[in-house]
Amino acid sequence: MKRNGAGGGLHLSSGSESLTSSSGAVLLLRTAAISGLTKGLSSAMAPWRTDRGVHNPGKTVLDLAIAVALGGDCLADVAVLRAQPELFGPVASDPTVSRLIERLAADPDAAVAAIRSARAAAREQVWQRRSPVSATGRVVVDLDATLVAAHSEKEQAAPTFKRGFGFHPILAFVDHAEAATGEPLAALLRPGNANANNADDQIRVLDAALAQLPEDARSRVLVRGDAGSGVKAFLAHVVDLGLEFSVGMNIRGPILDALERLPEQAWRRAVDADGRPRDGAHVAEVTAWLPTSFTGSGGWPSGTRVIVRRERPHPGAQLRITDVNGWRLTAFATNTPRRGKHGAGWRLADLEIRHRLRARAEDRIRGLKDTGLTNLPLHAFDKNQLWLEIAQLAYELIIWVGILRSSASTTDPPVPGNPNGCGYDSSPSPDGSSPPAAAEPLRISKRWPWADLITTGHTALATDP
Repeated sequence: MKRNGAGGGLHLSSGSESLTSSSGAVLLLRTAAISGLTKGLSSAMAPWRTDRGVHNPGKTVLDLAIAVALGGDCLADVAVLRAQPELFGPVASDPTVSRLIERLAADPDAAVAAIRSARAAAREQVWQRRSPVSATGRVVVDLDATLVAAHSEKEQAAPTFKRGFGFHPILAFVDHAEAATGEPLAALLRPGNANANNADDQIRVLDAALAQLPEDARSRVLVRGDAGSGVKAFLAHVVDLGLEFSVGMNIRGPILDALERLPEQAWRRAVDADGRPRDGAHVAEVTAWLPTSFTGSGGWPSGTRVIVRRERPHPGAQLRITDVNGWRLTAFATNTPRRGKHGAGWRLADLEIRHRLRARAEDRIRGLKDTGLTNLPLHAFDKNQLWLEIAQLAYELIIWVGILRSSASTTDPPVPGNPNGCGYDSSPSPDGSSPPAAAEPLRISKRWPWADLITTGHTALATDP
């Protein structure tokens, strides 16, 4: 059997106790090869290779991403790969990895652009095999900010609005809708005291996210976000791009006044994600009851619609000052028209549940934090931005495994976005054994919870040319 030095010559089987740590990484390696990511990173990172350099910078970046996908949370965790040359081939030493990050951080914009170009090209290859989004409908891009704690003095770490200390990055994900997964598209690292509703920052993240999508999907994007995205300058940019938006809106005086004038018959039953009516919840559009200074000359994009949801709070929940008559009120704005190009329209309840499903972005954030974002391990700000790119790469590799695996069989579910739920773990093997001396075969215990996932996934990916 031919070996390529990076796990390509391995044969996976189950039924033996002779197994190796991090065996799930075989799927990551194969996915990187099938998607063209391995070659793409090698080409994109070539300018950072030194004259006497032994290790390809692109492979080193990929090794870091795989180490993070296996549970690593610092540069030194690439040692997990170095200890298993049967799977990963030659892996750079810790000093070599540190020197590469130093060179990349000397020109962070160019380095990030190079990594993103390889990611975008690989994503397009993966989606050509099986697109996780609608071929003709809207492609939802979720924007959200999150807090990342810093436990030491790091460059540009600052107090946060939740009285912590660290960073406040803005993230963008593409929602896979029915598959209940999603991919990270772009991320902007910011100090902990950065505003959630900074329009310039959100424009940068959105533009970077759109560049990650295949070209035929960019014109069909719906930008979804919470109230932090409900900023006039940002929404104007979305409209200028010819896209739609659905963003949260704070309940303020004009909306409260409109609700007082709103007739009771204007309310419609809200629905759950499965389309069934939701008890005690209603939606209504209040656009016609808002002053023209709010929706017309107030700076909001033309065609902005404001929709309010009311729901009886759960037992024990405290009402807010903006809640009225015992109803919990939330509002969002969208420019999705009442009638589409062919006359078909969206029901208010459908628009509301479409917006409420942005909560899935929280799952994506949790997945990304499980894949390297819980802690930014480096001191320099630019180095941590590079780490953020590597964490995204690690997370989407896990997601791409599921897409490619399911492309071989439409009945297979996608792999979850949590590395600890996929069998990718840098902890010792279930029986405490050491990696086998030879590269083949790689046997996995049938009693291991993820044995079937890894062996069937490897079989599916191995059939791809």
